Amino acid sequence: MGMAGFTVALMLIGVIIYPCIYGKEFSDHQEIKVQSLLKRLNKHALISIKSEDGDIIDCVPIHSQPAFDHPLLRNHTIQMRPSFIPESTSTYTKKKTKATQAWHKNGICPNNTVAIRRIMKEDILRSNSIESFGKKITSSIPEDNPSKNHEYAIMNAMQGTYFGTNFIVNMWKPEVQVPDEFSLAQTWLVSGAGTTRNTIEAGFQVYPRIYGDNNLRLFVYWTADGYQGTGCYNNACQGFVQRSNSIPVGGTFTTVSQYDGDQSELSMLIWKDGENWWLKVGEELVGYWPGQLFNSIGNGATLLQWGGEIVNRETDGKHTATDMGSGHFAEEGYKKASYFRNLMTIDETNTLREPQGISPQTGHDNCYNIKAGDVGTSWGVNFFYGGPGQNERCP
Repeated sequence: MGMAGFTVALMLIGVIIYPCIYGKEFSDHQEIKVQSLLKRLNKHALISIKSEDGDIIDCVPIHSQPAFDHPLLRNHTIQMRPSFIPESTSTYTKKKTKATQAWHKNGICPNNTVAIRRIMKEDILRSNSIESFGKKITSSIPEDNPSKNHEYAIMNAMQGTYFGTNFIVNMWKPEVQVPDEFSLAQTWLVSGAGTTRNTIEAGFQVYPRIYGDNNLRLFVYWTADGYQGTGCYNNACQGFVQRSNSIPVGGTFTTVSQYDGDQSELSMLIWKDGENWWLKVGEELVGYWPGQLFNSIGNGATLLQWGGEIVNRETDGKHTATDMGSGHFAEEGYKKASYFRNLMTIDETNTLREPQGISPQTGHDNCYNIKAGDVGTSWGVNFFYGGPGQNERCP
């Protein structure tokens, strides 16, 4: 082989080898970033409890939880309990259901620890990128509808200033067509606009991309800049302060409603206590969003909403078949459609009041719809919502 031929051969070898070396370096770099994130988010646990659904729940000392790594919370004084809990005068809404999650079969965390769902390497790798782990890809506020690929069936409270909400929500396990879609039932408390928008969100969701399964899970979310960079689901970033040793955000619920059968429901209460916004699910104080995270919602939310949301990826050019709620339309009613009942708002005097003048909002009624329930009953202000997505009227 002549010198020219030898040079060409070396160049060809270089072309073949270089991508392999570069690919390995890139992979190693990503692995380092993933392991660094896992180390940052998963704190040392006194004990860990394995759940039948595959989750691992870490029992972390209260003051060691990841929330306090947030720069704004380095000097945060943890609020051990709220100074007050708004209570309804209705004997019916006082009837609470205890929240139970799958991991409870194997125990709960000891006192002076908090229950935190361990984040696994696989959870991070399912994200579009390491940087986007646990974050929303686009704005997820119903008033921004039509947000790309998001569909809603929600009720809006009339314009006002709100310091919390209380309600009972019907729990279902909706079918989700593809892993990058979700189906949820939640409340939104919102203030500000654009990049100054603050949100506090909580509810129940099925979201395979986040959790790796189709289980119904408790979730929380927040943002202080209109989803630009702050905020995330659950404990995927620093912020939400876990206080419960038995109900972690992200945990699976095993008891759900059955079509034309037994119905499962839970009460949810969010309210402002001092600077912080607390979350109570059933009888359990789950935790709070510290006031230091936000800029405008400290003066109250100006937008309050309840209802369902799905993501529609239009797989194969068709509307998704992802269920919202039970997967049945609102007019089917009790035991068949999903519902929110006993809706209450909290005003500046910490008083629970029934919302006045609620208004529905949907995108495509042939896919998912909403219907106000009867008034003057023990259900108070209520509504049914949901749908199957793709059907003969929603191609």
